[in-house]
Amino acid sequence: MSHARHLPQPIAPPRTLLLAPPRPGRRTIRPLDQPERAAERWLAADSRAPEKMTKPERTRDDADATEPEREAKKKRNSLGEELEVDTPLYDRAAHQLRCGPYDQDASSSVTEANGARVEEMTKEEEEEEDLSSFTPKSPIRKPYIPDELSDPTVYPEIHAAFEDAQAKYIEKLCRRTALFTSKYRRKEARSCLFNHEHLHPIREAAKRAVLHAAKSVIRLSSSVEGEPLTNCCGLWIDWDRESKTGTILTTAHLIRSKHPVEDHWIGRDEYDIKANVTVHLRDGTTAEGHYLYHQEHYDLAFFKVRVDEQVQFPYFNGNVHCGQDVFRLGRDQSMDLRITHGRVEYWNPASVERYHYMYFLHEQDDYLCDDDGGPVIDLEGKVVGLINNHLSASFVPSSILEKCVGLWTKFGCIPRLHLGMRFDSMRLLDPINVEKMWRMHNIEDGLIVEEVSKDSHAEKRGICFGDIIECFNGKRISTTIELENMLLVRCKDHFDQGNKLNAKINVSIQVFHPEERLRRTINLNVEVSDHGEIITKGKHLPF
Repeated sequence: MSHARHLPQPIAPPRTLLLAPPRPGRRTIRPLDQPERAAERWLAADSRAPEKMTKPERTRDDADATEPEREAKKKRNSLGEELEVDTPLYDRAAHQLRCGPYDQDASSSVTEANGARVEEMTKEEEEEEDLSSFTPKSPIRKPYIPDELSDPTVYPEIHAAFEDAQAKYIEKLCRRTALFTSKYRRKEARSCLFNHEHLHPIREAAKRAVLHAAKSVIRLSSSVEGEPLTNCCGLWIDWDRESKTGTILTTAHLIRSKHPVEDHWIGRDEYDIKANVTVHLRDGTTAEGHYLYHQEHYDLAFFKVRVDEQVQFPYFNGNVHCGQDVFRLGRDQSMDLRITHGRVEYWNPASVERYHYMYFLHEQDDYLCDDDGGPVIDLEGKVVGLINNHLSASFVPSSILEKCVGLWTKFGCIPRLHLGMRFDSMRLLDPINVEKMWRMHNIEDGLIVEEVSKDSHAEKRGICFGDIIECFNGKRISTTIELENMLLVRCKDHFDQGNKLNAKINVSIQVFHPEERLRRTINLNVEVSDHGEIITKGKHLPF
């Protein structure tokens, strides 16, 4: 039986030898009854660099050894079990122990036969090394102390070295586990694409769509005089190669400093265009966002930011329908992507909301972040809307977004006609009510007037609550989103003709008065404005 203990071999830099167990196939045999001498040799080897190692000389240990021990050691050397040196000085000796006497002529012939190939390989390796700046890292191996050296009172130097190696090991391990590729850094998936079994039929298509669309999604934050204002998301919509400037589309909530009431038609919201805006980029860096423009009615805002690399733009799809599978995308404070599955819903808005929204219907237990300004995408990764309010899940559909972006790009503003009325869509009512209107008045499509602004031209022309708008400029109209698109198209024609904001233009509407059972065509004189439309409630004194 061999009485031996395996000890780590000296490697550079000093005191890192405890990080790894002995290499396989290279044995260091030490007498069992000489642990102190083994420790001394171990520490001595650790204190000198490998490149300065020389052939071991005869030590006092050899002199003190008994005759049988010296004979045994000599025999082991003859078998090549003890000699462990890596420097070129001992390559020939090691070869002789393993293979017999060194044959200079044989070596020369082999070198000549393979010289060209060796030289070629050497050049390739040198070129590869020159081209690469990568420095291989030492392996991450847990330090240990051999059993025969485990007593800290007897071997304090060894245990001090162990503690030093242990600290370095933990430091290196922490650096590696902090990488985003480490399983310790991967958060438990909150994505619906990971947890929801009912999404299996569309999971692969949805993953591709999400990963494609996410490249254009960024996060923004705002503050006023050092006080945080809000967090939002946004989309890249343009990038100028010469100036290295990108343009971002987001929600105007980013700079909304006051929101005293929920009723948007009152017009009491305030916006601070001088707010400090920070753009959080995909690589974890930030940049200052510079205000360009905002439109209060559609709650849209544009910012520019310096970005050196070209950005990814989204694709828009203006065709979105009720019940369609869609996903909301946003980014949290860590810039991690947030994905929420839902379906498109379209209903008449509450009286305090604008009427150009559609809605995102989702599972109640889904995780939501502050993704106002983030996109709603379809299964092709195209943007079908922009989130307006993450709590009410309202979003502006892309049919309106595309026209708004086009108007701002071309004219520097987003004009809109102020009709002075608020509507509900007949199409979105309960079928029982729709059938009754058809049965009583032979009407099954149109916009029901819910409110008329005080002193508006519509009020002066006799339009009242409960009347039905059937046509706009000669075209049948069914939904408020259709109306908004018509208003934007009319504004584009107005600007194309060289006209400006705050002008008055005429539009034609066909109205059905259910009380009189009368249908008539009315010309309205309305204002072109890029402010939020205000509906003033009419009041009067009864005396």
